[in-house]
This record gives sequence, C-alpha cells and structure tokens, in this order.
Amino acid sequence: MPDNFKSHVVTQGVQRSPNRAMLRAVGFQDNDFLKAIVGIANSYSTITPCNMGINQLAQRAEAGIRAAGAMPQMFGTITISDGISMGTEGMKYSLVSREVIADSIETACTGQSMDGVLAIGGCDKNMPGAMIAIARMNIPAIFVYGGTIKPGHHNGRDLTVVSAFEAVGEYSAGKIPYEELLEVERKACPGAGSCGGMYTANTMSSAFEAMGMSLPYSSTMAAEDAEKADSTEKSAFVLVEAIRNQLLPRQILTRKAFENAISVIMAVGGSTNAVLHLLAIAHTAGVKLTLDDFETIRARVPVLCDLKPSGQFVATDLHRAGGIPQVMKMLLVHDLLHGDALTITGKTVAEVLVDVPAEPRPDQFVIHPWDKPIYQQGHLAVLRGNLAQEGAVAKITGVKKPVITGPARVFESEEACLDAILAGKIVAGDVIVIRYEGPKGGPGMREMLAPTSAIIGAGLGDSVGLITDGRFSGGTYGMVVGHVAPEAAVGGAIALVQEGDTITIDAPNRSLQLHVSDEELALRRQNWQPRPPRYTKGVLAKYAKLVSSSSVGAVTDLEL
Repeated sequence: MPDNFKSHVVTQGVQRSPNRAMLRAVGFQDNDFLKAIVGIANSYSTITPCNMGINQLAQRAEAGIRAAGAMPQMFGTITISDGISMGTEGMKYSLVSREVIADSIETACTGQSMDGVLAIGGCDKNMPGAMIAIARMNIPAIFVYGGTIKPGHHNGRDLTVVSAFEAVGEYSAGKIPYEELLEVERKACPGAGSCGGMYTANTMSSAFEAMGMSLPYSSTMAAEDAEKADSTEKSAFVLVEAIRNQLLPRQILTRKAFENAISVIMAVGGSTNAVLHLLAIAHTAGVKLTLDDFETIRARVPVLCDLKPSGQFVATDLHRAGGIPQVMKMLLVHDLLHGDALTITGKTVAEVLVDVPAEPRPDQFVIHPWDKPIYQQGHLAVLRGNLAQEGAVAKITGVKKPVITGPARVFESEEACLDAILAGKIVAGDVIVIRYEGPKGGPGMREMLAPTSAIIGAGLGDSVGLITDGRFSGGTYGMVVGHVAPEAAVGGAIALVQEGDTITIDAPNRSLQLHVSDEELALRRQNWQPRPPRYTKGVLAKYAKLVSSSSVGAVTDLEL
C-alpha cells in the first residue's frame, strides 16, 4: 500500500505532471512518487547556541527518512534567543515567536500536502511552537530536541547563562570585581545547545518525552554528543513507521499525556513557562486543561531532582543519572503516571519503561530516592486573590520565607525596575510590581530574568517579593509570581496598585492579596484608563489584537 496518504494530491495523476516536474528538480525519481513525503522543520540558526548545532541533526534526520523509505523535504523555521534578547525590547518577540513558529510549520506542511513532519528545535519557543503546529495539523509527527549545552566551569563550579545574569547583580552590589564578572561571562556558555539547567528549553523537552512525542532519553542529551545525532536518525525511522500505521498526534496528546507531562515537570523542578505552553498545546489539541489541574497534580507529586536554577545540577547530570525515563518510572510505580498512555513508538508508557529500575542508582545525587524527596510537593503553584482573580503562577520551593507582606514598589516596565535594583533602591521587605508586561500590554509577556537575577545577585532573593503580569525565565527562582491575570492592559487589579500599598504573597496558602478595600479598588477602577497600543503595525500589533489571557495559555485563536 502506498504511504503517500496526503501527498498523493500533488504526486498522482496526469494533471499533476507539472507538480512532479518540480519535485524531480529537488531529487524525486520515478519510484519516489508513491512514498511518503516527510517534512523536516529545521530551526537551525546561528542566532543562538541553542540552535547552532541543529543543521547537522536535520541532515541526519534527512538520511534516516530516506533510509526508512520515505522522501524528506527540509524547510526552515525561526527562533528568537531569549537569553540574548533578555532585558531589551526584542524580548517582546519571544512569546510571539511561538505563534510564528507554529504558523510557519503548519503553512509549509499543509501547503505542500506533507504526510508527516519531524520537527527539530532548541531555544525555548521552538518546542511549544512546533507542538502547537503538530496538534493543529494532526499528521504523524515526532519532535527532536536539539540538545542541551554542556556546563561551563569556573573556580570549581558549573556555570550556565543564568550564572552571568546573577553575576551582574553581584557586581552591581559590590560583591565581586569586574574581572570576576568577565570570567563568568567568558565561561558560562562553552558551546552548542540550549541553556543547561532545568530552564524552559529542558523543561519542555522533558515534557514532550513524558507525553510520548519524543524518544526515551532524548530530552536530556547534550547537543554535541554523538548519541544526539543517533537518536535523531532513530526518530526518523520511528516517524516513518508512524506514518505507515497512521499513528496521529491527537491519539498521543490525550488528557493522560498532559497529566504525565505535568507530573514530570513537578518532579524535575521545571519552568513556570511550562504552564503557559501546556495550556496552549492542550487548547490546540482539543484537550480540556486548566490552571487548577496543575495545582491538583502539584499537591501529590514530590520534587525529586536537584537541578538548577535553585538546585545544584544541570541537565547533562540528569541524563547520566538515568534521565527522564528514570523519573517517569519512579512516578509510574507510585501511581502518579498513566502507564497506558500511548507514545510515538506505538508502545505505551509502561512498555517503554519496562526495563527501567524503580529506584535511581545509589552512586548519583541528582535524582533523589522516593523516600527522600527534595520537597514533598511540587514547586509550581497557582496563586489566586484579589490581585489575580484568574490566577498567577509561582515557584514556591527553594525560598526561605514562603510568605512576605510588604510595601508595593510599582514599575511600569522591566527596564525601570532593573535600574532601581542596580541603583540599590530596593530593600528587604519590598514587594516589586512590574506591570504592563502581559500578553497584550507588553505586548509579548517578556521574561523578567534580568530583575530577578539582579535581586539574587544583590542578596535579596529571600527578602524581596516580585509580582508581574509578564513571565519568568526558567532560570528564575526566589519569591516571584508571574502570569498575573487579568493583566494590567485589560484593567486587571495589578493596574490599580499604587506605590506603598501593602501586598501579601502567601505561597503555602496560594494567595496573592492587595490589602486595599473593595470600595477603594472600585474607585481606582473608575479612574483607570486603558493605555493606547504600544504598536499599531506589524507582528506585535497583530499579536496584541489577538492574544488571550495567560490564564488560558496566551493563545491567538481563542475567539476565532
């Protein structure tokens, strides 16, 4: 039986002779027109180390697809480096790029009637962007992670890019000399691969492995290691088999798959951005998922892995310790994973994990044994209150004081806040409010890594709170609350906060409260006026017009 389930519309029949003529120019021969046409969504670029090694992987995937009896067609998609754009106007394009990536993959695959797609991504938005497209098209697909960066080394400690952000705060606080800052900068990023801690890229790669859309162990491999290329080629063979069996993404991206992903994210101490992205992917896949689901799973899943940003180790350490399969097996044997969920291999999760031991090896310290977790419950909590009626997201582990009440220090942008921190104008007990950085207000929901790292570097991580309608990098930790919704731009309560108001962040009780009477808030609301759009043309203007609340994933097709 032919494998060209969709592509036959451009390869079969007398009337398609011109189509075949063009395909012959790119390498098709007489016996290729009954084969599956498989897209390779290649996000290679030299914009960022996260993606600079991907072209070699794409070429390996191309060879694998040919060897498996299908016809590869490679096309490019974009990336934005969160780390390089961080703290600048350019960071507004980061979350926007998730939608651009999704749209570009859908456009290429559907426009060319491809039978399947192998997507390769590195930097943060490559993964959710690709998975949104995969869920939207529902053609056989597999995701290949470009791989993590190896850690840098300096004075006996491992470095990541977050080390450089924190060093800026240390230098500004007079804790280290400029020469030390420069050495950290020089050594933090030694080669190709995505940021090395359990930041957003490694969080999402781990989630996709847990969901069954990537091969086992692939989410924690180093970009520069030979096994990464080997796994990419194997992914190509698995995908071609999935095309022949018509194993479709929505058969894999079920409610159980999303619950598995959330459980793994909690166990590894993953990024708050996973909440935003999984909500968006679920929306596209037609799976009902809400913020409350994250809270339900958080309450029953312990944190098992000691990983940066708040822990000691990086993703390559996790890989050597047994990787995501080891974490998944521990969750499975304690009934916290759906073993009957399907994977792209055609096997169930339980079948994939059958040979993985129930407990981690005793000669490693990255994955804690079940009876000695780092925390008894998950770290990503949903906070609610009069400041976040639709919800907000916080990392609540790794902070010494999980409750803080203090005066509001209000800033209308990330830049203004960072200037105040570096100038020493923020003191212990303050609760920083950064607003008009939400999906519509930014637009683009910038990450606040520069301010949060400066707070850590200044030694205020356990004594200063920060809330924002923007996002946080996966490299952020401390008493920080993001994704506050409704956002300031649509008149959320965060827009009504005044300098000096008292705010309480109460992580154990999952509360975010502004201590102002309802009557006073109503009066302030009467006097509040929405701000004019910051952009009236181009992609940011279109995004601001279409984007939904962060509480439902900041998707751009909610009302369409």
